Amino acid sequence: MDVYILAIESSCDETSMAIVKNGKEVISLVIASQMDTHALYGGVVPEIASRMHTEAITMVLEETLKKAQMKIEDMSAIAVTCKPGLTGSLIVGIEAAKTLALMYDKPLIGVNHLIGHIYANNIENEMEFPMLALVVSGGHTELLIMEDDYKFKKLGETLDDAIGECYDKVARVLDLKYPGGPNVEKLALEGEHNYDLPHPVMDDTYNFSYSGLKSAVINLVHNSKQRGEEINRADLACSFQEVAIDELTRKVEKAFRETNIKRLVVAGGVSANKYLKGEMQKLCDKYEAQLLIPRLLYCTDNAAMIGAAAYPLYLRKEFSDFSLNASSIGDI
Repeated sequence: MDVYILAIESSCDETSMAIVKNGKEVISLVIASQMDTHALYGGVVPEIASRMHTEAITMVLEETLKKAQMKIEDMSAIAVTCKPGLTGSLIVGIEAAKTLALMYDKPLIGVNHLIGHIYANNIENEMEFPMLALVVSGGHTELLIMEDDYKFKKLGETLDDAIGECYDKVARVLDLKYPGGPNVEKLALEGEHNYDLPHPVMDDTYNFSYSGLKSAVINLVHNSKQRGEEINRADLACSFQEVAIDELTRKVEKAFRETNIKRLVVAGGVSANKYLKGEMQKLCDKYEAQLLIPRLLYCTDNAAMIGAAAYPLYLRKEFSDFSLNASSIGDI
C-alpha cells in the first residue's frame, strides 16, 4: 500500500508543506518565503519569523492539499521538523502537526532538519549505502558516513562557525544584501583569487573551522578602511570562497582516501553553491565516485525533504508522541 506523508517545515523563515508518496514522489510542495521581509533587517528576525509562520500556515496547508487534490484523511502520517532551528518558528509547525495528527488520528513523526537535507538527495535520485554525507548550511558543517537508513557515523564537524554563517558574515562586511551566501557567490564570479587569506584547520582530523577565515576577512576590510585603501570586493569574495570551499574539499578527499567509499551526497543550503558543486564533481571524478546534490528547489529549506526523511521512520513505526517539542540544537 502506498504511503502518503504530509510534511511540515518551519525551522527558519520558510513556511513549507508537502505531500510525499513513498518517500520519493513529491505530489505537491508549497513554500511561503519570508525573505523579502527579513531582507529589510539584513537577516532573519526570530520574532517576526514565528509570527509570519503563524499567519501563513493555514493558507499553506490549504494550498498543499488543493495542489495534490487530496484530503488529510488520505494521509498515512503527519511529519514535522522538530530540530534544529529557531525555537519559535519550529513550535508553529509542531503545533500544527500535533493538531492535525490528533484531529485525524494520524501517526506523528518528528524529523531532524539536517537529516531532511540529506534525504532531499533521495527524492530524484537513489541513495545507496555506504556513502559519505557532507552537510553544509548556515548553522552546520559536518562530514558523516551513512551506513544505512538513519545509521550515521560522524567523522568531523565545525569547531566554531559553520560555512554558511561565515558566508553571511563576509557578505555583511562587503555590504552585500541579504541573503548573503548567494550574493557572495555571485560577486566571486567577477573576481580573482588575489588576497592571501589563512586556510582553516590544516590538521589531520575531519573537523572544520571558519572563525579564523571570517576574522581575517573582517580585519582586512576594517584595516583597509582605516588606511583609506580601496578593497577589490570581487577579488576578496573570490579569494574567500576558494579558501572556504577548499577546506571542504580537503576533508572530503581525506575521507575518500581513508574509507574507500565511492558515493558522496552534499546536503544543506550551501549545496546550492555552483562553485562547491564544481569542486565536488572534480573530486568525485578523481576518485571515480558518485556525486548526489539535490536540484536547487530541494537544496534550500522545503517540506518535501522532511517527507522523504520521515518515510524510513514510518516504515519502522518510529512515531513521536504528543510531548514532541522544539529544540534549537540537534546534531545528527
